[in-house]
Amino acid sequence: MIEHKKKSRFSLSTMILTGMVVGILCGIFFGEYCEPLQIIGNGFIKLLQMTILPYITVSLISGIGRLTFEQAKLLAIKAGGLLVLFWAISIAIVLLLPLSFPEWESAAFFSTSLVETPKEVDFLDLYIPSNPFNSLANNVVPAVVLFSILLGVALIGITEKQELLRVLGTVSDGLVKVTNLVVQLTPIGVFAISASAAGTMTIEQFGKLQVYLVSFNAAALLLTFGILPLMVISLTPFKYKDVVGMSKDALVTAFTTGNLFVVLPVLTENCKKLFEKYQLKQEKTNVYIDVTIPVSFNFPNTGKLLMLLFILFAAWFSGNAFSLSQYPMFAFSGLLSFFGGVDVAMPFMLDLMEIPSDLYQLYLVTGVINGRTATLLGAMNLLVFTVLATSSLTGTMSFTIHKFTVAAVTSLLLIVATLGGSRVYFTMAVKNVYEKDKVITSMQSAVIPASGTIYTEIPEKPATGPSRLTVLERVKKRGILRVGYHPDNLPFSYFNSADDLVGFDIDMASLLAEDLGVNIEYIPFKFETLADQLENNHFDIAMSGIELTVNRLDQMKFSIPYMRSTLAFIVPDHLRDNFLNPSTIDEMEKLKIGVPRLEYLKKKIERYHADIEAVLLESPRVFFEREHDLDACLMTAEQGAAWTLLYPKYQIVVPKPNVVSLSLGYPIRKNDPEMAEFIDQWIRIKQQERQFQKIYNHWILGFGADEKEPRWSVIRNVLHWVDDNDEKE
Repeated sequence: MIEHKKKSRFSLSTMILTGMVVGILCGIFFGEYCEPLQIIGNGFIKLLQMTILPYITVSLISGIGRLTFEQAKLLAIKAGGLLVLFWAISIAIVLLLPLSFPEWESAAFFSTSLVETPKEVDFLDLYIPSNPFNSLANNVVPAVVLFSILLGVALIGITEKQELLRVLGTVSDGLVKVTNLVVQLTPIGVFAISASAAGTMTIEQFGKLQVYLVSFNAAALLLTFGILPLMVISLTPFKYKDVVGMSKDALVTAFTTGNLFVVLPVLTENCKKLFEKYQLKQEKTNVYIDVTIPVSFNFPNTGKLLMLLFILFAAWFSGNAFSLSQYPMFAFSGLLSFFGGVDVAMPFMLDLMEIPSDLYQLYLVTGVINGRTATLLGAMNLLVFTVLATSSLTGTMSFTIHKFTVAAVTSLLLIVATLGGSRVYFTMAVKNVYEKDKVITSMQSAVIPASGTIYTEIPEKPATGPSRLTVLERVKKRGILRVGYHPDNLPFSYFNSADDLVGFDIDMASLLAEDLGVNIEYIPFKFETLADQLENNHFDIAMSGIELTVNRLDQMKFSIPYMRSTLAFIVPDHLRDNFLNPSTIDEMEKLKIGVPRLEYLKKKIERYHADIEAVLLESPRVFFEREHDLDACLMTAEQGAAWTLLYPKYQIVVPKPNVVSLSLGYPIRKNDPEMAEFIDQWIRIKQQERQFQKIYNHWILGFGADEKEPRWSVIRNVLHWVDDNDEKE
C-alpha cells in the first residue's frame, strides 16, 4: 500500500506576494484606518537592517582573504577594470532615466529646510574609517566597506589565517541564520507596509509612483536582455542565443525566488558550459570562474545599482530636484554605499541627499516588484561579468570593429527607444493636475475672526478721537481697533477666492481686538504712504507682514519683532542653480532683480553687485506675471513660498551659507510710547501661547490649509459603516 503525502506549504515568495496583495486590499477596504500599521512596518524594517552591515563586513573580509596574490592581482587588474566599466554603465543608465520623467508642476508652503544651511559632508569621515567601530555603529557604509576590503587584502599575505577565516565563516553562517529568521517575517512586514501605503496614498501619489515602477523595470529589462548580452557578443565568440538561452533557468529562478545567492552554483555551471561548447576551455578557466563569481557577488552589481534610481525619483516626487553640483556626490556616494545592503544604503542616501526619509516606505512597497527584476538583472550581470573576465584572463577575448560598432549602435537605439517610450507613456498615463493655487486662495482664518468692517478704499476723512487721549485710550473709548492692511501681501494679508480678508496678520489682528474687547476696522494702505497714514490717524496700527528697516524706523515706531524672515530669490525653475550661493550670483552679468516695495533692499543689492539693476515693484504680482524683463525677485522666503503656490513655475532659492534675515514688526504712530509698550508686551505674551504657533503653522507652514476629504475606502464609501461627522465629533 502506497501512502501519498500532500504538501500544503507555500513558498516564502508566494507568501510575500500574498501579503502584499492582501495588504493592498486591506488598505483599499479600510482606508486611513490602516495608518497605524506603519508602526509594524517600521519595526520590520529595523529588524531587516539589523544583520546586513555585519554580514557584508564579514563576507567581504573572508571572500577577499581566501584569494591568493596571483588571483587577487589578476582580478584587480583585469576584472577590476571590467567591474568599473559595469559600474559606469549602471550609473549612466540611472542618470539618463529621469529624462523620461514627466514634467510635474509642484510647489509647497514655506519650510524651515529652505533656510537651514545644509550639514556639510565630511568626506574623510564618510570614506576613511578612522574608527571602524564608530562607522559600524553609525551605518557609515562607504567607510565600513573600505575597511573590510583593506582587511581582506591584508589577510591574503598571512599564512596563519585559516582559523580566522573559519571563525568568520561561522559568524557569517550565524548572521545568515538570523537574517533567515527575520526574512520569515517578511510577509507580515510587507502586509503592514502595503496596507498602510494603500490606505493613505492618494491617487495623485500613486500616479507618480508608477513613474518609478515603469522606469525601473524598463531599464532592468533593457540591461538584462539588451545591453549586457550585447557586450558579450561584441567582445567574445559567443552568440546572443547562447548567452540568454543557456542562462534562462538561472534567470527564471532568480526572478521567481528574488534571491541571487541561490543561483550562484547554476551560474557557475552555465559559464563553464559556455566555454566548453565553443572549445575555449583552458587549464585555469574553471578556476577563474570559481573565484570570479563568489568574489564579484560581494560587489555592487547592475541590478543593485539600478536601485539608485529611487533616490532621483524621490527627489522628483518630493519636488526637490538635484542641482548639477549634487550629481557627483550622488554617483560616488551611491556606488560606495551600495557595497553594503540596499536596505542600509537607501536610508543613508536619502539622508545624505536631504530627501524626506519617510519616502523609504514607498521604496519598500515597490521593492516587492522591483526586487525580483533587480535580481533577474543581477543574475545576468554576474554571468556576463564572469564570461568577460574569464575571457580576458585566459586570452580568449576577441574584438572586431564591426561587431563592436553594431553592438554599440544597437544599445544606443535601445536606450533611446526605452526613454522615448517611457516618456510617451508617462505623458498619457500620469496626469498633472495642479491645485495648490486653489489651496492658498481658499484658505480661511485659523481663529474666530473679530467682528468688524473691511474698507477696500482709504477713507477720505478718518475718524479721530480727542487729541489728549493716547491711541490705546481712543481705541477703548470708541470700541473699535483700526488696523492698516495691504490687500496683496501673501500670506500675511490678502483677499481669498471668497473675497474674505485673510492672512497671518489678519488673524493676529483678530486676537488683538479680542484681547482689547473691541470690534475691528480694516483700512488699506500703500507702502509708500504708510508713515503718513499712521501720522494722519487713518489707523491705529499696521499689521501686514511689514519688514523692519532702518529708513522705516526713522519714519514710524515699530513693535518688537514678532517673526524673523529670510531673504530669498524667487526665480524661474531653470535658473535655480544660478542663485544657490553668492559665488554663482557674482559670476552672472547684467542681472535685473525685482524688489517689491523695499527701497532699502533695492539700494543694498545695487551696492552689493555693480552689474545688478534693481527695479522697485509695487507688488510681487508684477514679477510673476512678467510685466518686466526680470531675472529674479528678491523677497522673504515666507512670502515667496506663498506666491510660488500661485505660480508653480518659480522656485525659492536661499543663497547659502550667508543667509540674510529680516525682522517683521507692527508699525504704530511715531510719538505714542504707551501703545508701543502695550503691543510689545502683547507680542511677548502671544508668542508663548499655543494660538500663535497654530496661526504660524497654518499660514506660513500650510498645516491644515488643504482640507482633504478622507481617503476613499470600501468601509466608508461603499458600505457606509463610517460616518465622517461622527469621526469629527
